[in-house]
Amino acid sequence: MAVEGQNIPDYENCENNAERLSRELLALSRVSAALSELSDLDAILRITLDNVLQITNGTVGGILLLDEESKTLSYRVYHGLTSDIVEKIHLKLGESISGKVAESNKAVFLEDTSKDPNITFPELLNVDGLKTFISIPLRAKQQVFGVITIASQIQRRFTQTDISLFYAIGDQLGIAIEYAMLYERLRKARERLRRLARQNLVAEEEERRRIARELHDETSQSLSGLSLQLEAIIEIAQLNGNLSADFIGKLKKVQSLTVHVHKEVSHLISNLHPALLDTLGLVPAIRQYAETSLQPLGINVFVETLGNVKRLPSDIEATLFRVIQGAIGNVAQHSKARNAIITLEYRPDQLLFKLKDDGQGFDVSKITDIEEGGRGRGLFSMRERIGFLGGTSGIDSKLGTGTTVWANIPIGQEFYYAEKNKSPRS
Repeated sequence: MAVEGQNIPDYENCENNAERLSRELLALSRVSAALSELSDLDAILRITLDNVLQITNGTVGGILLLDEESKTLSYRVYHGLTSDIVEKIHLKLGESISGKVAESNKAVFLEDTSKDPNITFPELLNVDGLKTFISIPLRAKQQVFGVITIASQIQRRFTQTDISLFYAIGDQLGIAIEYAMLYERLRKARERLRRLARQNLVAEEEERRRIARELHDETSQSLSGLSLQLEAIIEIAQLNGNLSADFIGKLKKVQSLTVHVHKEVSHLISNLHPALLDTLGLVPAIRQYAETSLQPLGINVFVETLGNVKRLPSDIEATLFRVIQGAIGNVAQHSKARNAIITLEYRPDQLLFKLKDDGQGFDVSKITDIEEGGRGRGLFSMRERIGFLGGTSGIDSKLGTGTTVWANIPIGQEFYYAEKNKSPRS
């Protein structure tokens, strides 16, 4: 029984306030979860907008992001607005309520929009009967990255708790936008680095090809001619009989040395840029290089292919050849293996490479950087080259169990490009 003059608690109002507070905390929790679990900025913005609309009973809303160059606000996600209206809205700092919020870094809460002259599209609010309007800055470290706006048909009075909640959501969203922008800058920088590195690889391969061609056309041909002339001189000297055996022996040594130098130059040309890589493609070039490098050392080498073998763009084939060339060199120099198997598997969207030997193996975990003596250079060079092609690579090895070098390279669009543009001799 109520006593006259005594303050009686409004239990119904308390329940409504508790329910509203619970709903707002749930919305804030969902926004926080979206920020921690999602990496897609648009998905984060949509979830945040949906939850703010829910806790405010909003009818119309959107998130405008600030363009750093033009200093204008434009909608990124929205609800309850038509696309023709959204496309018209490009607000400068200080223009309209949202522009003022972005400029001042202070939120605006309107309980009656009909009394504020700064509304950008009053005709829209009048038609839909929108009354309450909220505009909150999305900020991080006092820098504004955008604004979230909400309009509702339900008139509402904002408490200090409401204001703190909306500022908290705006700050969380501002941090997410800042991270997304930093990530996008990093992604673009990496893409530029990747393109530049790939251009450098192409330029390097072109220079290798040019040097190999000049050595073949000039040095190699000259050595071949010199060897033949020396051989002819030796035959004439032997038939003449007037020259001493010692002099003829010296001629034979010179001719033998010329043949040896010619072979070394031919080997150098093959290492610089094997002719088979241009004429027949990756697989024959790898088979030839592997056999000439490993078989003289007593290492049996097998090259197998899986799938439909086809030509790839020259820069991709050249990069892969360099990676496999390095792996074969490590087998020859360090493995003490008896057998090595090279596998190339051609898939519609991927090329898989694997080189497995039965040698002594090593502890991969100990190679964490390139040492002064050069140890580890091959591993990091392989990862770098394959990474420039958008692929992944690695080495699996343990002491006494042999070593497996592998790489996966996406070929997709570039694969079809090669098919469309391959030369008649490919």
